[in-house]
Amino acid sequence: MSADEPAHRDRDRTAVITGIGVVAPNGVGAGAFWKATQAGTSVLDRITRKGCEHLPLRIAGEVRDFDPHGLVEERYLVQTDRFTHFSLAAADMALEQALLGTADYENDSYSVGVITAAGSGGGEFGQRELQQLWGQGPTYVGPYQSIAWFYAATSGQISIRGGFRGPCQVVASDEAGGLDAFSQAARTIRRGTGTVLVGAAEAPLAPYSMVCQLGYPELSTHPDPTRAYRPFTASACGFAPAEGGAVLIVEDRERAAARGAPIRAEIAGHAATFTGAGQWKASREGLARAIGGALRQAGCAPEEVDVVFADALGVLEADRAEALALTDALGAAHGRSVPVTAPKTGTGRAYCGSAALDVAAAALTLEHGLVPPTPNVFDVCHDLNLVTGRALTARPRTALVLSRGLMGSNSALVLRTPSR
Repeated sequence: MSADEPAHRDRDRTAVITGIGVVAPNGVGAGAFWKATQAGTSVLDRITRKGCEHLPLRIAGEVRDFDPHGLVEERYLVQTDRFTHFSLAAADMALEQALLGTADYENDSYSVGVITAAGSGGGEFGQRELQQLWGQGPTYVGPYQSIAWFYAATSGQISIRGGFRGPCQVVASDEAGGLDAFSQAARTIRRGTGTVLVGAAEAPLAPYSMVCQLGYPELSTHPDPTRAYRPFTASACGFAPAEGGAVLIVEDRERAAARGAPIRAEIAGHAATFTGAGQWKASREGLARAIGGALRQAGCAPEEVDVVFADALGVLEADRAEALALTDALGAAHGRSVPVTAPKTGTGRAYCGSAALDVAAAALTLEHGLVPPTPNVFDVCHDLNLVTGRALTARPRTALVLSRGLMGSNSALVLRTPSR
């Protein structure tokens, strides 16, 4: 939905979140992720990847406690990059949480679809194969080089591995695609598909991928983990990158209820706009329009928003634009008082994967009544109610999740507590 489309929602088929699978720098599994997130734990640290020692990018969020060999079959591992390994593992976790087993769809495999978002694809796999090409010759390049790097590889491999024959798609709309994928999943549910595995994961910390990122003026090269990523402060110097992401199960509410699955949150509304690469001042209007469109689709008044998960780029002009967009869209009083959080300051910004992690955190916030803090941020210089220090006990019913991409996309997603 564009920001100016009229509101429309088929209330006979409500899209709900039932399972949450996470592979993040601060934890593998939804339980570990939420424990660290609500505690405000920061895991930003020096990059340890081989071949990156000489690069000016020093600090990032690495997924350190992840062994794909214990989670994914070898025949899939050799065909795929690390970003797909994350998603394959997260998909299994989400299916288990949603109580969704093979017996639930084996007679109707077309009722389950897969939608992921990706920003860069399989850089680590591609670099390894190209180094073998240059160093040893073409006979040392494996056949999977043709597919493992591709940004759509994850959607395809999850579908093949799980036997899912429903709609299989990839969203390529900048970092905000991590939110746009959830809108596409909800739309797919309303059109008749029963279940969609949806999310995003990135693995941008291989040397080649990191060199490419050095072209982003918004990237932080600060060497101190506690200062490298401090959005909404006068000392903001850009963002620290990260790897990881999340896959969630989105289902038709009636289908989920009939199976006895836990209903974590409803996907209520979404809208997106585009304001151009590096045009952070213009993102104020673009983001405000996206927020307004998402609220209209959700049938939600601005004052009903109980918590905001901010994009939090860490660039002074971009942060100011986001703070102003909130007052533009939610009203001056509510825009300044509504609790705002950005847990990603403790893990780094995992491009499309960050949006999926924020959706997971927002659903868990609604479920647990606890707004997680924004790690490493204390001296807020913008007029907004940023949650810092410790988690805020609350009873939120509506969460607004925001994302902007470096190329100019703006996206807003509204989640609600499950209706009774």
